Amino acid sequence: MTQSTLSAGDLPHTDPLATDSTTAVTAPAAALSPEALEEIDDILDDLRTRGDEIPQWEFCDGFMAALVCSRRPIAPAEYLPMLLGDGAALDAAEGDTLPLLPAFSDAAQQARFMELWMLRWNEVVAQLDEDVKTLDDDRTYQPEAMDMRGAVASLTDEQRAEMGDDQDIPSFGQVWALGFMFAVENWPEDWAAPRDKEAAQWLDDSLDSIVALTEDDTGKPEVCMYSEDGPPSTSQVRVEAFGEAIWAVYDLRQLWKSIGPRVETVRKALEPGRNDPCHCSSGKEYRKYHGA
Repeated sequence: MTQSTLSAGDLPHTDPLATDSTTAVTAPAAALSPEALEEIDDILDDLRTRGDEIPQWEFCDGFMAALVCSRRPIAPAEYLPMLLGDGAALDAAEGDTLPLLPAFSDAAQQARFMELWMLRWNEVVAQLDEDVKTLDDDRTYQPEAMDMRGAVASLTDEQRAEMGDDQDIPSFGQVWALGFMFAVENWPEDWAAPRDKEAAQWLDDSLDSIVALTEDDTGKPEVCMYSEDGPPSTSQVRVEAFGEAIWAVYDLRQLWKSIGPRVETVRKALEPGRNDPCHCSSGKEYRKYHGA
């Protein structure tokens, strides 16, 4: 998505699966308040002044979800430069302070980003380890996905005119899914199919559900996921696919926890470049697709 006068940080963060129904379980407070989410957006905006491939927070949230689900624990020294740097792992032992990435203005800004990041990380871990049965459960994992098409459609004519007509507006959940698959693509050995055929099919089906969200929503707009009274911007098929992707994340978390990390091998397979096209045939280059 090209840079414009409108970004996710300019719009209020909403719960994409919020309903008016109540459950017997009290809704836990979100780990990141609207003010904290705005602070993260501001940090990422500042990072873009020093690097044009810094992704949106929604992309980061998808990337994080994949890391939480990963077959082995991946340390910040390994994943942070893949997300916000040149991809080369930082030279830092576990527990040590991370060296400063060039994108950050100073150590304090990097430390603050990681503080907010870990608040969300711990929330995602807790949500994915909950035994939830429906997406209406307030404890269910909720991706930080925004209906940008709904947000744009809710703007005034003057605001849309300021944006111009050359905007590539992503579909609901698309940026989150691209972030998730970016992590999968860059740690292929950790996402290789297990030998067990049933587990391998489980993995394949789950990833297919997430890959489906990397595609554009070409269905008839029927609902607005940005606001209840907003103009239709998302197809019902897309809403259902989004729900399936959430369950897929739960399945992936359970799958890799049950199997455990791979046994170390001597040989190392060639890995795709961090900006190579995805093997899912979407043709998208994850970093550049949402670098701004």
